[in-house]
Amino acid sequence: MAEITAQLVKQLRDATGAGMMECKAALQEANGDLEAATTVLRKRGLAQAAKKSGRSTSEGVISSYIHMGGKIGVLVEVNCESDFVARTEDFQNLVKEVGMHIAAASPLYARREDVPADVIEKEKAIYRAQLEGSGKPANVIDKILEGKVNSYYEQFVLLDQASIRDPKVTIGQMITAIIAKLGENISIPRFVRFKVGEN
Repeated sequence: MAEITAQLVKQLRDATGAGMMECKAALQEANGDLEAATTVLRKRGLAQAAKKSGRSTSEGVISSYIHMGGKIGVLVEVNCESDFVARTEDFQNLVKEVGMHIAAASPLYARREDVPADVIEKEKAIYRAQLEGSGKPANVIDKILEGKVNSYYEQFVLLDQASIRDPKVTIGQMITAIIAKLGENISIPRFVRFKVGEN
């Protein structure tokens, strides 16, 4: 078993923002391997973030982002559990990032549950019509439809969209990572995007 030095614990803490005891335990589990310990902490953090997802978010901020010389503007509400977290640099950076993303990616809805059922049914009807006469079995068509609906979410739902800054990460995953880091649930209940000349 590798020796877990205070220096190693500090290094992991600086890299991840996790508590001293959590860092020490992760390093012990990873036998002193810094990279493996970081992965252990991330997995734990994501698991904890999933547990926090049901908690009430009644604090937070409403922020504005104006882009392209005043041609595009965004108002977004990002909520958390406490005023303390709302004032942290990590939270403020997240809010700014989300505002810029909305300006660039034009999502129509914040979450999947915000998409009206009739919109999804209309999309499915279009895809079904495209698949008519393809001779594919019903179960295969159902799988294709599911994939097409997921593609719709990825295109128009904020939390499902790939980040404009890092396309390998969705906005939802980015928020989950911040939840894991800050230890509070975070939600985006609403936003509005304006573009000059658009109704």
